Amino acid sequence: MATISNTPRPGYAWDSTDNVWYPIGTGTHSHSEIAKTIVDAKGDIIAATAADTVDRLAVGANDTVLTADSTAATGLKWATPVTGGMTLLSTTTLSGATTTISSINQTYNSLFFIVSGVTNATASNRFRLAPNANATITSAISVADASTSLDARNSDYLFLSIANVLRTNSSNSWSGYIHDYASTTRYKTHSMQGIFTNDVSAVVRNFSFGGIATTSAITSLEFSSAGGNLSTGTVLLYGVK
Repeated sequence: MATISNTPRPGYAWDSTDNVWYPIGTGTHSHSEIAKTIVDAKGDIIAATAADTVDRLAVGANDTVLTADSTAATGLKWATPVTGGMTLLSTTTLSGATTTISSINQTYNSLFFIVSGVTNATASNRFRLAPNANATITSAISVADASTSLDARNSDYLFLSIANVLRTNSSNSWSGYIHDYASTTRYKTHSMQGIFTNDVSAVVRNFSFGGIATTSAITSLEFSSAGGNLSTGTVLLYGVK
């Protein structure tokens, strides 16, 4: 570097963007560049918070995905991906005369539930389900095994069992759908299937299908026995997109 009176003098470089000469090696100058110090950790990203304004979005947890969210400062967030179009909404243990799953999330197209391990403390009886705790809005036709006999009910529970469930046998299992459950303008349809041991120790396979005659959204599910108190059993409730 050239010197005058032993004082270092800088060289200059032409910046075609700013149309100006900048000294070389004598401090910083700005082209509105983003400083590298804005990020702190591996995986951090830079996102806009407003026009001509940026900020750091810290790296998310493992296996989360970047998702648009207008309520977030950067308009982005890290979220757990929804897989298979089905999300577990609740896990509920059955007990007492009735067990109700309430305040059901209304953002899905259908509800899917799995019920298993149901026992009764005092009586072998029919296990049943009432949407919105209202049995009179439901119509169901149930079929047991390969028989031609139908258990037709014009205004009754969504029966999960066509016969009495042996109260001490927990090997039972049912699953079913309620479609369009969040609609406030249309009736709903449902379908279910199950297998259980009845009160004469015979294995019963049954399915049922029908409709729910209400234009109200289904916001709760009430599980109960036609007699006695439920003592065990688990309900997994899923929302389906």
